[in-house]
Amino acid sequence: MEGFFESAPLAEARDYERRMESYIDPESRPCFHLTPRAGWMNDPNGFSYYQGAYHLFYQYNPYATAWAAMHWGHAVSRDLLHWEYLPAALAPDEPYDDKSGCFSGSAIELPDGRQLLIYTGVGAGRRKPDGRMGDRQTQCLAIGDGVDYVKYEDNPVIGSENLAPGASIEHFRDPKIWQCEDGSYRCVVGATNAEGSGEILLFASDDAFSWRKLGVLAENNDRYGTMWECPDFFELDGKSVLLVSPQFMLPEGHEFYSGNGTLCIIGHVDEQTGKLVEESLHTIDNGIDFYATQTMLTPDGRRVMIAWMQNWDTITESPDAKGFKGWYGQMTLPRELSVQDGKLCQWPVREIEALRHDRVSYTDVPVEGKAALEGVSGRVIDMRVKVRAQDEADPYREFTLWFAQDERFHCSLRYRPKTGTLKINRIHAGSRRAYVHHRKCDIPGAPCTLDMRLIMDKNSVEVFINGGTQAMTMTIPTDLSADAITFFAEGKVVMDVEKYDLA
Repeated sequence: MEGFFESAPLAEARDYERRMESYIDPESRPCFHLTPRAGWMNDPNGFSYYQGAYHLFYQYNPYATAWAAMHWGHAVSRDLLHWEYLPAALAPDEPYDDKSGCFSGSAIELPDGRQLLIYTGVGAGRRKPDGRMGDRQTQCLAIGDGVDYVKYEDNPVIGSENLAPGASIEHFRDPKIWQCEDGSYRCVVGATNAEGSGEILLFASDDAFSWRKLGVLAENNDRYGTMWECPDFFELDGKSVLLVSPQFMLPEGHEFYSGNGTLCIIGHVDEQTGKLVEESLHTIDNGIDFYATQTMLTPDGRRVMIAWMQNWDTITESPDAKGFKGWYGQMTLPRELSVQDGKLCQWPVREIEALRHDRVSYTDVPVEGKAALEGVSGRVIDMRVKVRAQDEADPYREFTLWFAQDERFHCSLRYRPKTGTLKINRIHAGSRRAYVHHRKCDIPGAPCTLDMRLIMDKNSVEVFINGGTQAMTMTIPTDLSADAITFFAEGKVVMDVEKYDLA
């Protein structure tokens, strides 16, 4: 690309990832979930469509399977399932703007055909009361051709002067950009106010290079965690939708759990104040390993979301203990979004149906006690299970599905109609660490009926419940030889099972 200069840190990262990739066993990777080319991966960045391909960048440390100074890794796909690695796109190499890291951001195509990346640059800030130097986070640009990117000479384009007095310059990050129908641009950025509560700031630009602050789009008001990371804002099915990932949340029943979680706010923007008026809110995924969502519009008009399939409170699990030699972290399956009855609904991208083969189907199977079905097993599968009471006058007490199972280990999904709760559990999956092993979610509607679709890809499961009104995501540490599936019922149930292997 014209004007491209490969700095020493970027050249080193590109050379290292290329060499290290050759040492990684391809069989250690999942079949259709993106993993880092080498080393560590967390947040998805720059999820976009450009020059006939889907581009996905990601927070990246090529040098170790642990978080460190962030780069941007890069991959492209034609079908959102099979990814080809491209050279690392960004490295922390600007002394003032991003020497301490190129944090999360997004991407769009400019009218002249170039690709624009907007990211958070982390540089030196001011000294803290304890004598340590704090970080300074600003929003920066890089322009490229889909492979090589030149950092904008006038970076940063959105600086800390846009923050309210007393707000933290260390918590101002993760810009998400989009183009409006009139050709102008908007961008949301996560921040905290002077009291340390999260807020989402909205910016505008006529050319994507010169930005002005419009105001505060949404405020946490000390309700859901502290800093709101990775904001994404879009219109869908006649509603305004804001996705954020709050840090350090407190639990609220089975809807929100302690730690770092996700939050979806659905509403409309008040034309007078410019603020998002909340109509409903809920967690995006009720499972264990899901954070830092980002969405894009496909060429055929679908709103598709992807996320980091991991949890900051579970990363102490040794990558080598799980068999992930040379890499750590993966993305979720991309999911098509819709808004139904004030709820964000998620469903696996339809492209996955092209991977299905060897269909096995059972209908009206009575289960009381334990049951296994011939041909229903595997660790790379697409399976749908529909459960109902055999007699509506005699509700069953519990239905449980074991998967990733052998004689010693298993993961499970357990549904109790009386309480209307579904629990996902990996406590018996073989981990020797005392991290998060199970989560519950409340299932509204008919108490004795349950419809679950499970997508498994070696070391993960993504569960879509009752047509995608809820989802639960979890990584699995169990060896791939554990591939049995067993059904249990306390009481009498009838179930339908449809299972495909995935190529």
